[in-house]
Amino acid sequence: MTQDPDALDAMTRILSPHCRVTRLPSGALIADWKRTRFLGMTAADVEKFAAESSEERAELVTGLVRAGCAKARRQADTDAEVGLWLRSGHLLIRTLGFGRVLRLLPLVAPQYARTDTPSTADVARLKRAVQTAGRRSWLVNGDCKTEAVTAFVLLRRRGFQAVLHVGVREHPFALHAWTSAAGLSIPDADPRGHAFTPVLSVGC
Repeated sequence: MTQDPDALDAMTRILSPHCRVTRLPSGALIADWKRTRFLGMTAADVEKFAAESSEERAELVTGLVRAGCAKARRQADTDAEVGLWLRSGHLLIRTLGFGRVLRLLPLVAPQYARTDTPSTADVARLKRAVQTAGRRSWLVNGDCKTEAVTAFVLLRRRGFQAVLHVGVREHPFALHAWTSAAGLSIPDADPRGHAFTPVLSVGC
């Protein structure tokens, strides 16, 4: 049985950093170097990882989490927690500067082994929470840099794929930041209909 490379890639993204997966003719072998043990998987089980929304895949992921080979996904942050991250991020940007904060992002939001694609509903909910908290806070007041950094950190901490972009517009000159995930942008990538050309992307 020929294995789909996407299935192995999906499994690799879910495994913890201390685990490695090796392709075998009959399936795959997971080496858990933290506990010095090996887990075998059949080819049929490996193929189930390509279907990201299937119930069978969810059962396999749960089994790997219980075995200590995969990270359990963090729960979604509440609106109050989003507001706290937003205000903290704004103070950090004001204190250190936006450039230094971008360099710190790998520490605050590391590239987890588990990098699933988030659902559109998850990103839309986060976008509403971030923008609502930003409008209600006189400190943040809809600052695009703060909203983009907050969204990027919260998505990455849940193990989701996200990319933070910094873009530029020439006429009139302006800078803008946004985080993209699942086809959505937080905040909007083209505010007021003005397109920005990305000059820096974090998390690609």
